[in-house]
This record gives sequence, C-alpha cells and structure tokens, in this order.
Amino acid sequence: MTTLTSPPGGAAIRHPAPPATTGRTGTPRQGGTILAIPALVWYAVFMIGPVIAIFVIAALHWPGMLQPVSFAGLGNVRTVLDDPVFWDAVRNTAVQLAVALPIMIVCAYMLGYYVAQKPPGHRVIRYLLFIPGLVSTPAKAMVFYAALSPDGLVNGALDATGLGALTDAWLASPSTALACLIALDVWSGIGFTAVLFAARLDSVPDDLGEAAQLDGAGHWRTMWRVHFPVIRDYVGVVTMLQFLWTLFGSAQHVLLLTQGGPGSSSTTLSFLVYQKAFIAADLGYSQTVGVILFLAGLVGLLTIRRAFRQNY
Repeated sequence: MTTLTSPPGGAAIRHPAPPATTGRTGTPRQGGTILAIPALVWYAVFMIGPVIAIFVIAALHWPGMLQPVSFAGLGNVRTVLDDPVFWDAVRNTAVQLAVALPIMIVCAYMLGYYVAQKPPGHRVIRYLLFIPGLVSTPAKAMVFYAALSPDGLVNGALDATGLGALTDAWLASPSTALACLIALDVWSGIGFTAVLFAARLDSVPDDLGEAAQLDGAGHWRTMWRVHFPVIRDYVGVVTMLQFLWTLFGSAQHVLLLTQGGPGSSSTTLSFLVYQKAFIAADLGYSQTVGVILFLAGLVGLLTIRRAFRQNY
C-alpha cells in the first residue's frame, strides 16, 4: 500500500507504506499448542485415565487381581455404607484433618514469619526446619516407634520424672493411637511448610512491616494484620497441599505404626483403600472408598480455596 503527498505547488509524490509488523496484538502463533500436545497426552493417560478407572472398578465385584469380574452396580456402595469400619475411618480422618491441619498451618506460618525476620542464625534455622522433609517415611516412623513403644523414650522419661502412672502403650491403646499418628503428621509437615511460608514472606516489601511498627503495631499484630492478608492466597495454596497430603498420604504412617488398630481406632480412609485392595482382596470395595475419598478431596479443595481467596 502506498500513500500520496502533495508538496506546495508541486506534483504528488508516491511514498511506499511501511512494512506490516506483527506485534503482540497481532494474530497469535499456534506453535504453543503443538508443543503442549505431549504433556496433554501424558496427563490424559496417567492422570485422567486412573481417575476414570477408579469409578469403573467401584461398580465391579472383583475379588482379587486374577479372579473373575462381575458387575456390581451400586452393591459396593451399599456394602461400604453398611460397614461400621468405614464410618470409623470417616470419623478418624475427620478428626485427623480437624486437628492436624490448623495446628500445622498456624504454627508453620508463625515459624515462617519468625525466620523471615532474619534473626541471628536464620539460615541455619531454615536448614533445621527442612530436615523432617529430607527424612524418609520409614525412618520417621521408626523414630516415633522408638519414642512411643512401651519401653521407649516417652515412657522412660515419664518414669525418670516420677510420672510413671502416666505411661501407656501409646501406639497400642485405642485412646492414643490416632493421636500419635496426628503428632507424626504435624512433626513431619510443620518444618517444610514453615520454610515455604518464609520464602513467600521474604518477597513482602519491608516497608509494610516498618510502617505498621511506626504506627505502634507489635510483631503479633504485624504478623496477622499486615503480612497475613498480603499472602492470604499463598496460605490457601499451602493449606490445600497439606490437606491433600494428610487426606491421601496418611496410609503409610498407619501401615508402618498401627496397622489401623487396635481394632479400627486408627484406620483412616486412605488406609482402608489399601487394606481392602491388598489385604482383603476386595477391589470393588476399595475403589468405592477411593471414589468417596476423591470426592471428599475435591470438596475440601474447593472449600479451602473459597476460604482463603483474596477479599480485594
């Protein structure tokens, strides 16, 4: 395309138009979609596929991997809902989440805030807080077993301080087995979560805290009234991650320490899925509980996301 200009008293001069340029407002390139295809295929096969398989197996009567399969329909649902062990697992999982999650998030946030203030030795403190995240699950379970066994460190300390009447078989008592598992969840997750909070709080401008302190706010008010609203959405993300880890990952702690006992006093939903699939060889029952666990996780994530969304 060309343009015509007329100088005063002269002939028109033809000027070539500048070449067309494609900026950010132009037609978007389509190469990104092609590059994403392998990741989308991987996600569909290894993420969406197993989720669909859970719902399919939940509708089957499948008494073992090499046994014949028949259609059960809603029979597995009725069997699960009529099983008192399932309701014990629901209660134990609810107690575990209601106790472990608030303690872990609140204490981890306070620890993270303290580390973010860069006290003397704060780098060493970060490493020390991260240590439980570097220890394998069997090793952590062995530490708690050594501390909570009948002749372990806790009972030994109680005897040494004249409180022998308080000694107990902590992991074998129906009243304390679940509490021991909750203590392990909190201990193994609080340090790693505190490091995450400290890293996020490091990005908050120092001017906010300094302005609050100039106005007379102490560390407690600055921590909860100034810094917490700024990273509220990040707190929600970390809470969702810990919620999922506690909901789905508690089976390994139960397996290593209590086997769900005594009775079903420490059986959780995630351990019930394992127990019915690999011990009782009832895959239909197991995956029915898996569907319930999946739906509970989905509802929990949506609830946490709504609770921690920013108000501005």
